[in-house]
Amino acid sequence: MGSDGLRQPPGPIRRWESGALAHAVSDPFGLGPLPWLRGSENYFDDTGHVVPWYVDHAPAPGAADVPRSRSATGLRTADDVHRQIKGFASPGAAAPGEAIDFHVTVDPPQQFSMDIYRIGHYAGDGAAKITTSPRLSGIVQPAPLTADRTVSCHHWWLSWRLQMPSYWNVGAYVAVLTTVGGYRSHIPFTVRDDRPADLLLLLPDITWQAYNLYPEDGRTGASLYHAWDEHGRLLGEEDAAVTVSFDRPYAGAGLPLHVGHAYDFVRWAERYGYDLAYADTRDLHAGRVDPGRYRGLVFPGHDEYWSTSMRRAVEQARDRGTSLVFLSANTMYWQVELGGSPSGAPDRLLTCRKNRGPGRPALWREVERPEQELLGIQYAGRVPEPYPLVVRNGHHWLWEATGADEGDELAGLVAGEADRYFPRAPLPEHRRRILLAHSPYLDTDGAARHQETSLYRAPSGALVFASGTFAWSPALDRPGHVDPRVQRATANLLDRICKRA
Repeated sequence: MGSDGLRQPPGPIRRWESGALAHAVSDPFGLGPLPWLRGSENYFDDTGHVVPWYVDHAPAPGAADVPRSRSATGLRTADDVHRQIKGFASPGAAAPGEAIDFHVTVDPPQQFSMDIYRIGHYAGDGAAKITTSPRLSGIVQPAPLTADRTVSCHHWWLSWRLQMPSYWNVGAYVAVLTTVGGYRSHIPFTVRDDRPADLLLLLPDITWQAYNLYPEDGRTGASLYHAWDEHGRLLGEEDAAVTVSFDRPYAGAGLPLHVGHAYDFVRWAERYGYDLAYADTRDLHAGRVDPGRYRGLVFPGHDEYWSTSMRRAVEQARDRGTSLVFLSANTMYWQVELGGSPSGAPDRLLTCRKNRGPGRPALWREVERPEQELLGIQYAGRVPEPYPLVVRNGHHWLWEATGADEGDELAGLVAGEADRYFPRAPLPEHRRRILLAHSPYLDTDGAARHQETSLYRAPSGALVFASGTFAWSPALDRPGHVDPRVQRATANLLDRICKRA
């Protein structure tokens, strides 16, 4: 959602603070940098001391523009002001046997390396290192190009081409970039293939890019929500970019906002042995995956921005019997277009006019195609602080063996943003439909609202589940947020889709 035109007072914006503003909510799960790897793997720093791979170096308030001193471990997180090391991948997803190109800037120039990790359970570690690049020569790439608030680094030189062996597993991957001077950044990417599987997991890279404020430098960065004025103040949606580019790093530590929601689901699902295929939402948009090859499509994270071809593909899959699982809220809110980059690469520019300029309105519900026609519920508003999810229809098989009964409250499970049923909006065609939670909360203005969780069976037999809250995926495998009742309810749903039940 937007930021209601917030204009921030002059002064430095702390790392990730502007990201939180861009999301217009106080994220109850923490925005980052995200400790997605939980294992004990160690690295040697440039002094020869053994250090843990990851250290959270969130600066103290007011310290954003002050160069960070070396920590006790020797590792520091790169930032968008000094660009110690930043990079992006092109394309963002590829199949085993294909290549991913990495474009990296390093300032001052020095050697760096890239460690490639695959996200998964891995005995609780959360990821496993798959390979390491050779020592690479880092250069200072040209400054990002800007035009009408669009920021692009498509002119950066190629730094390393990763030719993926044919035997690599599909999945969500992260490249960890480390300079010899001890600065670190990240680049997420996806390894996909076209084999049939029970579930196709779709990583929301289009929505990730919509929120990307790179460079978060108080001058040139812009997202579909924010930009900066000449005094370094963060401007609101009416002054933000209309088009953003995938040819640029992600702001801050290099991981998208809410990337952890997808990783939470991945770790949990791989722990319990679900047969998963992987793709990005741009793959869905471009027709690179056939949704009909899977029993179910899973949208594990915040997935707010959808193209017409994405929606058409998902609706056709549902109508042919493929089930749909939406584990967040505010799904498919904005209608977007994708276009080629100046270098000719397809689907590298994301455009959403948000009711500005020529063309149709950008909200799906304003073009007479409300989200509820697919999801069964739709976006209702922000949730300023976590509230309990209140179980409804506790006799339903989704809640079987969870220990949750009618009216039980699952603490903290309504958070971030929430969906509900809109009586005046059309419903999808269905055989059966049921609401599985009805949860009161107070919105940002103190008004009484409610969240709902939905499940319906389409005429094709496909199940369509929508959690209606940001907090569902973190409850699967996020330390401090795990809820065994949500874990079992999700297993009940997926087991039925995968014909395990």
